Amino acid sequence: MNSIVDNWNNRYSSDEYAYGELPNNYLQEQLKKLPAGKILFPGEGEGRNAVYAARMGWEVGAYDISPVGKMKAEKLAARHNVQIDYRVGEIQHLDYQKEQFDVVALIYLHLAKDERRSLYDSIYHVLRPGGIVIAELFSKNHIEYQKKNRNVGGPGNIDFLYSIRDMKDDFHTYSILELEEVEIELQEGDYHNGTASVIRFIGRKDFVVPTPGVWI
Repeated sequence: MNSIVDNWNNRYSSDEYAYGELPNNYLQEQLKKLPAGKILFPGEGEGRNAVYAARMGWEVGAYDISPVGKMKAEKLAARHNVQIDYRVGEIQHLDYQKEQFDVVALIYLHLAKDERRSLYDSIYHVLRPGGIVIAELFSKNHIEYQKKNRNVGGPGNIDFLYSIRDMKDDFHTYSILELEEVEIELQEGDYHNGTASVIRFIGRKDFVVPTPGVWI
């Protein structure tokens, strides 16, 4: 874990913002459709998406394993005269409350499959019934795009990438409102530039309680 934290601290150590200061385009589109409420950003890095949501009137929670990311996120928030509740650590240890959030946004948060399962269990816990998950993630086919352009970014290990089937399995207790794999053009700071293949997902937490430990 310490080496992973060090890697992200190093990436965020520049005065510039690694993925830019502007929010993700897909996130912008989706938040404009929703009434402002409480939103959580797991793995939020330097805060570009959290600060945008706060500027739109959302009550924002965010976390990351990188203390440097937190510092830069709070600096960005201060520049825009908004507040975000940014914590450092893993979601399981950050004392979020049951059904605390209306929306959880997963923007380029790439984890191994066993880590994803733990994260999604925690997200289900903190998301209110009827709440929404918004996700944009690199697809498994993105590996081919990386071969053509290393500047497009994303994990080089296919096990950290996503497929339509993965999303259906991981979010099987949600109503799927949107799920597609699309080719997009990224211009996000120094690390997301070029043509990419991504999974876009909107899911609504159902009002029924899933059977513990049962996965499709």
